[in-house]
Amino acid sequence: MMRRSAAWSWLAGLVQRPAGIGSALFILLLLVVALLGPAVLPRHPLALGDQPMLPPGGAYFLGTDDLGRSVVAELILGVRVSLAVGIVAALATTVVGLLVGAIAGYVGGLIDTVLMRIAEFFQVMPTFILAVAIIALAGPGLTRVIAVIALLSWPQTARLARGEVLRVGQLDFIAAVRSLGIPEWRILLGEVIPNAIGPVIALGMLIVGYAILLEASLGYLGLSSPAIVSWGRMLSVGQRYLFSAWWLSVFPGLAILATVLAFNLLGDALADLLSPRSTT
Repeated sequence: MMRRSAAWSWLAGLVQRPAGIGSALFILLLLVVALLGPAVLPRHPLALGDQPMLPPGGAYFLGTDDLGRSVVAELILGVRVSLAVGIVAALATTVVGLLVGAIAGYVGGLIDTVLMRIAEFFQVMPTFILAVAIIALAGPGLTRVIAVIALLSWPQTARLARGEVLRVGQLDFIAAVRSLGIPEWRILLGEVIPNAIGPVIALGMLIVGYAILLEASLGYLGLSSPAIVSWGRMLSVGQRYLFSAWWLSVFPGLAILATVLAFNLLGDALADLLSPRSTT
């Protein structure tokens, strides 16, 4: 009951933040479009048309591309790719970073030092350049993109989780639980991590936006599979027709901007809502 009431209080706090609730509703709309969009399209999304480079308006209200395909259909398919990459990569990053940071902060000592030095090693590496190099060598593919993003993004989550675990571990109720003779691993999993996970979840929203932006950047550079329609690849094709068919670049660019901004705003709202200072 206490956790349910806490969840309701978080939801009420989010409603009181216009940017947070607005971005959450927009993300919910994107999820609905990703799940149901292709099913309601009148034709196959990638079916070639006989009217290439049509400007926005009429039956194709966002125009067609150089192969006569509907830009709307491509944007809908791009939603699926972007959300899949962003959410899965952020989930993997959060799980790995939370476990590493929790162990480092709770155990301390040499283990803490070693894990944090490894995290610092990954943090000082040029993320985008390294991602481009890995994908260029390993080949395109959503699985590889997700793996690379998770590999390069976990240190920030780990450091945040470590700090929260150190803070929670010093609270009085943890000492009370420990006095009952409960094993340390159960205290960590059952008491410390649940009370330290709030800021980590907020950071996870920011990582979703970062992952979407990185995937779009890789697609723009031609490092995504040509069999997959993504917003980055749409931009890559559209920039060749920037002055003759502006809609091929503008609409996927706006989609990337709005989606990344929504996740960033939601992350900021959650960070403010779940901050320890806001709950004291």
